[in-house]
Amino acid sequence: MTASTANDQRFREFKMPDVGEGLTEAEILKWYVAVGDTVSDGQVVCEVETAKAAVELPIPFDGVVHELRFGEGVTVDVGTAIISVDTQPGAGPAEAAAPAEPAAAPAAEAEPEPQGRQAVLVGYGAAPSSTKRRARKAQPAPVQQHMAAAIQAEMNGHAAPVAPAPAAPAPAPAPAAPVAPVEPVGRPLAKPPVRKLAKDLGVDLATVVPTGTDGIVTREDVHAAVAARTAPAPVTEEPAAPAAPAPSTAPAAPADLAARETRIPVKGVRKATAQAMVASAFTAPHVTEFVTVDVTRTMKLVQQLKADPDMAGLRVNPLLLVAKALLVAIKRNPDVNASWDEANQEIVRKDYVNLGIAAATPRGLIVPNIKDAGAKTLPELSAALGELISTAREGKTSPADMSGGTVTITNVGVFGVDTGTPILNPGESAILAFGAVKLQPWVHKGKVKPRQVTTLALSFDHRLVDGELGSKVLADVAAVLENPKRLITWG
Repeated sequence: MTASTANDQRFREFKMPDVGEGLTEAEILKWYVAVGDTVSDGQVVCEVETAKAAVELPIPFDGVVHELRFGEGVTVDVGTAIISVDTQPGAGPAEAAAPAEPAAAPAAEAEPEPQGRQAVLVGYGAAPSSTKRRARKAQPAPVQQHMAAAIQAEMNGHAAPVAPAPAAPAPAPAPAAPVAPVEPVGRPLAKPPVRKLAKDLGVDLATVVPTGTDGIVTREDVHAAVAARTAPAPVTEEPAAPAAPAPSTAPAAPADLAARETRIPVKGVRKATAQAMVASAFTAPHVTEFVTVDVTRTMKLVQQLKADPDMAGLRVNPLLLVAKALLVAIKRNPDVNASWDEANQEIVRKDYVNLGIAAATPRGLIVPNIKDAGAKTLPELSAALGELISTAREGKTSPADMSGGTVTITNVGVFGVDTGTPILNPGESAILAFGAVKLQPWVHKGKVKPRQVTTLALSFDHRLVDGELGSKVLADVAAVLENPKRLITWG
């Protein structure tokens, strides 16, 4: 008891913490320490990825790394020990922890106690299966005994009465009689791979002549049956010839395709995104509306802002003005900024706007949001937008930055896409897709001229936003982008 207590105090374990909001697991991305390294309180020992973000984990005590319980790329449940540390490295050799490894050895050695092979595939197992096969094969013995009795009778002086007995099998039914009871006793003997081969080739094992030990049908027997079946086909009828090779080539096709496929485990952020999108698509009734707008004036304003000293050092691009236009539209139509309370069957309107920006990262799509974006000036919004995107691309977005969003913008235009039907981020009321800005012929002041044109798509939750409200929001965004002076008059 004393030695065990001392051992527990010396070797301390660091367990996977809940780094998010009720998350149950995390994947170890990278270890920053190895066995034998000295660590101190607060030192980052590894980086893990949850369903929301990548997070670095500091260890809460000093010592020497004794054991790394899991390797990189392994997903570990919250509360599971991932590393043990020797907090008293000067107390002597780490033999106190050694019994833990031998203790597991007897359990591992105890597993091979069952004798004989264990069944790991259907049809493969211990010796009992072969015993059954021999018993079934031995059933023709009465036939042999009958023949032996006939021979013995011939050797005796009573050969004349016994002689008619062999003559009985001369008719067709007589020879079939001893064979028929043997076949129906059980299905033909064959291993599972041979049965699958026969099934794929369309061969009835009951018609195959076995050549294997104890009357087992082999692969060669199946192929021989196929050859025998297809050989006369070209002579009797030509249509049967092309039909026979078809089954033989069919099994090879899946194998060839499988060799040319790559399976990618879905976990972490990508897994959480997939689950969230499915939940959103089949929970919130989506409606999507579109509008094509001339944004020539907005594109000119972007160039002017880039040269403005007040915007020096800030990220200025069309997305910035689209975000500002959406915030102005929400200010004019505040009912669109809401959420659905399923438990209480209530609509919760929010007087703050946490503007989400969908960002493509190496770990998948994430949607961090700018807190209270509606209260920010244009320079402040630009700074927040730039920090949000750079942090997301580095994979350093925290779970807090991805929670509490109200509306989202997805910029599909950076991929050259005109528009789309975006799916709502769970818990949000609307999402705006900003398409590519292209030079197109457009009627401007009564004449067809080349203008900078884009298409906007607004998806919204029809429980919260009806068609009128959604149309007003989308029309206001388009109006601001068409004439950015409205940022002053409406803002």
